[in-house]
Amino acid sequence: MAGLIKVGMADYKVGRSPSILISYGLGSCIGVSLYDPVSKIGGLLHIMLPDSRQARASDNPAKFADTGLPLMLNDVLAQGANKSRLVAKLAGGAQMFAFANATDIMKVGTRNVEAVKQVLRTMGIKLLAEDTGGNYGRTVQIDLSNGVYKVKTIDRGEKDI
Repeated sequence: MAGLIKVGMADYKVGRSPSILISYGLGSCIGVSLYDPVSKIGGLLHIMLPDSRQARASDNPAKFADTGLPLMLNDVLAQGANKSRLVAKLAGGAQMFAFANATDIMKVGTRNVEAVKQVLRTMGIKLLAEDTGGNYGRTVQIDLSNGVYKVKTIDRGEKDI
């Protein structure tokens, strides 16, 4: 049986086959994976906010897309992944609450999705698939033996992306 590695909120983990990385309860947060299909090394990051420069000082860089993704990339490469083979998948970015006069600043899920995509572009990593938006939570996992990224929801079932 493969080892199940839990990734908490504002956290990331890296590993190799046959491990499975899982993160529970994504709402507006994003679960983004990096995976090298040849070495079967990857990581999963659970970000909460898009940009560390727009927040109060935090001692946790994994909380933000702009600081968490580069950290996870470095750790995945240190484990032996090859950057040119890395692919990304992401899920989350929901709008969990309806606001009568929602401004862009309140649309954290949408801002998180865009921030993750921008950082991936900057890092030169191809985004293979996503399951984002909506108004429902998700639990995500990546199986490092085959790169399957599973998205589970309460009323919408589960799917592989």
